[in-house]
Amino acid sequence: MYPEYMVAPMREELTNDGFDQLMTAEDVEKAITSEGTVFVVVNSVCGCAAANARPAARLAVKNEKKPTKIVTVFAGMEKEAVDKARSYMLPYPPSSPSMALFKDGKLVHMIERHHIEGRPAQMIADSLIGAFEQYC
Repeated sequence: MYPEYMVAPMREELTNDGFDQLMTAEDVEKAITSEGTVFVVVNSVCGCAAANARPAARLAVKNEKKPTKIVTVFAGMEKEAVDKARSYMLPYPPSSPSMALFKDGKLVHMIERHHIEGRPAQMIADSLIGAFEQYC
């Protein structure tokens, strides 16, 4: 687990743009299984989260067509919440950062760490926006 003072600014990058920080497995289950579309970001302290994932997520949710809910969990912090979110992302292996779009509780779009590393934030955001246009 990381010290909270260290991850707080990384959480705020998303929560300041309207993402709900899910802290418990119950919060995750309630969000993902709700009706509509839910965009989940598995946040991380790594460099690709800072340079690529969080900026891409923030760009994507500015799109006119966007998910009903936008939420985040933080890898290395709230273990039960992260594990619960990842259980809905199967068969994809755990990775952080990662991003998933759910529609009516079903996974419809997944971006894994290897899709994030080395790619510009705008390219990742464009993939997300395409999914939002299709499913939201």
